[in-house]
Order: sequence, then C-alpha cells, then structure tokens
Amino acid sequence: MDISTIIATVTGLYRYPLKGFSPQPLADVALAADRCFPGDRLFAIENGPSGFDETAPAHQPKIRYLMLARNGALARFKSHYDDVSQVLSLRAPDGRHVEADLAGADGRMMIETFLTSTLGAEARGNLRLLSSPGYHFMDSTKGFVSLINLASLREIERIAGQAVDPLRFRANIYVDGLKPWQEFDLVDCRLRIGEAELVAIKRTDRCAATQVNPQSGERDIDMLRLLEAQFAHHDCGIYLRVMRSGRLAAGDRLTMIAKEGNDTPA
Repeated sequence: MDISTIIATVTGLYRYPLKGFSPQPLADVALAADRCFPGDRLFAIENGPSGFDETAPAHQPKIRYLMLARNGALARFKSHYDDVSQVLSLRAPDGRHVEADLAGADGRMMIETFLTSTLGAEARGNLRLLSSPGYHFMDSTKGFVSLINLASLREIERIAGQAVDPLRFRANIYVDGLKPWQEFDLVDCRLRIGEAELVAIKRTDRCAATQVNPQSGERDIDMLRLLEAQFAHHDCGIYLRVMRSGRLAAGDRLTMIAKEGNDTPA
C-alpha cells in the first residue's frame, strides 16, 4: 500500500453523551492524548442491577445497561447534554419532555423516573443513571475514538438495496475519500487528522445495534448477516487511540504519517 496516497476528509463529528441514545453533532473537538472522545458515553442507564461501582468504575458488559441492541425504542428518543450547565434533556417519542441538572441527586432521579414512565416494558428492572468522573461507558475496553469510512457504507447500501443512515454505526468521526473497506488497511498506522495524531488500533466488530434504524427505531436490516454473507466479516469502521493532542473539525484532512514501528514519514 502506498501510504502517501491515503487521504480522506472529515465529513462529520459526533458524540453520544448518554449511552444508547441519540448523537450530538459537533463542529469541532479537541482530542487529548490517551483519552476517549470528549463527552462520549459519559452516562449509562442501568437496567436492573449491573454491579457497576461509581467509586471504582470498571468495564461491564453493555447488556447490563439500556442499549440499542436490545432496546430499539431508544432510537426514537431525542437527547442533548450541555457540558457547562450539566443539564440533560430528553424527549420521548410521544412528545413528553424532561430537562434535569445531573449535578444533583434530584436531577438524576428526574431522568430515571421519566425513562421508567416512557419506556414501559423496555425497563426490565429499576433504572438508574450511572456516571463516574473521567469514566466512559465504551463497548470496547480499547475503544478510544471510532471512525467510519462512508465509502464502505455506500458499498453496504449497494448490496442491501436501500439507504443506510451512517448514524446507524454510532461513530465519532466520519470520513470520505477512501475506497470501500480501505479503513482496514489503516490498522497499525499513525494518522494525522486536523491537528491531532492518532493510531488505528483495531477493526470495529459490529453488534445487533446496527440492525436498528436510528430514525424509526425499527430493525430493518440484519446487518451482521449481510456483512458476513457478502463480505465474510462483520466489521465496519476502526478504533483509534489519540497519540498527540489537537483540535479537529469537519472539513479537515486525514493523512497517513507512518506505519507503526516504521519511523519513515509518509
């Protein structure tokens, strides 16, 4: 692979403050070395006892929280979190709405009560809003920042014979300009995106959440079966680790610097 030819453009940036709920688009973001995407998966909703200890946070299987793979109805909720005020707003599919300050116990209880009343049978146990300073409820223990190649999604659309909303894959960074599946060639490569430098660490192994249409909440594509049958894998996108802090924005270029373990620049 000629690393000097690998160039793409950032088309979108997203974070998901409340795990399983709607994305928040960003114009730009400041990445910090060895840290997760800012504001991403800061909160999760415990759906019955999870064993999560907020004073000593440790990775738990996502099945212990509300999640799209099991709770497709979450896609129809609209959420927004403000970092400064610490206010989370939620709007249910039936139009009911709540705004709560998550800095206090009363606000967190408001969210828990609201979701219990609007989710119905989706809530199989007591719902509890979880968070811990500096902790992110990521699916992967090594997942820092996620990236999707839009050319790969267009290939999936061609095979599926229908439109595929890129937000179905709930990534942080969306890029265009690569060939389909060329993102897999970037694993173990050092990249520059905007001012930041990152290394691609692994392909993103997909789960049943990708079956869910992010607008309707319906399970309208068996994505895992399609990927396996047509492409002999069930991966889409890559995870990256931030190596050098920096700001990036929509419109910035992605370029390869070097293959990890090779000091020769691109």
